[in-house]
Amino acid sequence: MHAGLCKPQARQLWYWEHMTATAHRVDLNQILAGAQLPALPQSAIRLLELSQDPSNGPAEFTPPIEADPGLTSQILKFVNSSYFGFSREITSIKHAISLVGIRTIKNFALWTAVFSLMPNPKCGPFDLKLLWQDSLRRALFARALGRSLGVNDPDELFSAALLQDMAIPVLAKEMSAVYAKLLEYRREGAVRLSDLERKYFGWSHAEAGAQLARQWRMPAEFVDLIGRHTDVDAALAERAGHPGRLAVALSALLPATADPGWPEAARFEATYAACHPTGSSAVLELLAQLDQEFGAFAPLLNLEQPARSLVETYQVVHQSA
Repeated sequence: MHAGLCKPQARQLWYWEHMTATAHRVDLNQILAGAQLPALPQSAIRLLELSQDPSNGPAEFTPPIEADPGLTSQILKFVNSSYFGFSREITSIKHAISLVGIRTIKNFALWTAVFSLMPNPKCGPFDLKLLWQDSLRRALFARALGRSLGVNDPDELFSAALLQDMAIPVLAKEMSAVYAKLLEYRREGAVRLSDLERKYFGWSHAEAGAQLARQWRMPAEFVDLIGRHTDVDAALAERAGHPGRLAVALSALLPATADPGWPEAARFEATYAACHPTGSSAVLELLAQLDQEFGAFAPLLNLEQPARSLVETYQVVHQSA
């Protein structure tokens, strides 16, 4: 251990030096090609194609959904959930689209398609359910912050944030031995996973996620938001012209459900204050709102409640400060 440093700092420095010593470059294209992930379902691809033309409406979006019985059932369950709270049961896809909007239905079809394609590898501390819990929290946060920053379509931010870490299961499956070490370093050293990946591979899961998004022909804005989600400093500097990038990037600093604490709490609060200078009470109110929304949305993705809420994590951090 290094003299003059407390144990957590010394341990983090040791991990960083060890990563530097053992780093080697890995060809991302080769890794993703070897993963041999299937294509998105044709129904999802068709909806993405239709969404490129703003003149398309419920009449155009209904046929490809109804041609996929599984997707039809999922969408009707989604629209009839307590999340929307309609007083009458919705039984028509066309009616559902008219009620909640084309973008919401398109995005839901995209989430469910990607979720169904993700592997669930055995890789050290990796847990796919916890990853999706983190992703849903971040999606809810990105949408809420996007609204307050005046983003035109905050639901697009929800989808991009929900999918921002979609490359992690793929990388954990294709490089299980080395990725298990990265995840352990991440947990023990309080270093961001993306920093460890770049140090070790020369790229991060953000770039891998953007490449997957391009491969799956997702909208260009998704590719951009996913590929940039780990660079919160650049997003803050560009917030005037691209507030959506800041919303998604800041969402990535929320605590992971597997972490005992919140290593990035100070950075999160400082960045949030830079765009919302209203004090810590506003942060706590927002986290409470996210916890409530998570409870309403999680059943739609078959997710359980996290072991500790965002509010509880925030309070623990500030009590120990």
